[in-house]
Amino acid sequence: MHFSPALKPGKLLKRYKRFLADVQLEDGTEITLHCPNTGSMRNCLFPGETVWFSTSNNPKRKYAHTWELMTTPTGGLIGIHSGNANALVEEALNKGIITELTGYDSLSREVKYGDENSRIDILLEAAQKPACYIEVKSCTLLEDGQGYFPDAVSLRGQKHLRELMHMASLGHRAVLLFVVQHTDIHSVAPAAHIDPEYANLLKKAILSGVEVLAYRCEISPDEIHLAQSCPVRV
Repeated sequence: MHFSPALKPGKLLKRYKRFLADVQLEDGTEITLHCPNTGSMRNCLFPGETVWFSTSNNPKRKYAHTWELMTTPTGGLIGIHSGNANALVEEALNKGIITELTGYDSLSREVKYGDENSRIDILLEAAQKPACYIEVKSCTLLEDGQGYFPDAVSLRGQKHLRELMHMASLGHRAVLLFVVQHTDIHSVAPAAHIDPEYANLLKKAILSGVEVLAYRCEISPDEIHLAQSCPVRV
């Protein structure tokens, strides 16, 4: 995924009201960005460090600028836009990068499924193969060298695990795919210290036949894309 037009830099001042962040430009001007991340963004906020933002030409938008990347104090990069995860997975599937998920003829997005009124992020289908239901989660929390998900208690994430278990019980292929949008994360684990119920459900899901994958992103101010798989430590 290439950033076009090119991203612009600024210095993070603060994030507030969940969806807003103030940054300072090189000339001293302060602007407000839309923050496209509903999570806690735990360990992803570094005031004074460089952020990278995109700009929309849509005159109807209240905030023209969108926060895309955060630079860490060690020089790493974090993909702030959690909504990019699905598009990154679709791009990687079309290029055959996710080798565990090749061999399908069609890809659909946001299809209703399960018994808790959910929509699957990605549905893969092919003749004479079980349908493959993929839930995509963006992982950005780094603590003590380990990547974790979720970064806050996630009732929605718990529901999605139950839905995947249900689909696996019906004979479908059910996959949880972590998209690692943090260049310093090299493995993913459930955040039992943050959401113990999610961690327990993940163990049950694996025993129920749900597949769990994680892929790291290569990130720069020019582009972001899925690059290679990494371990999931349950």
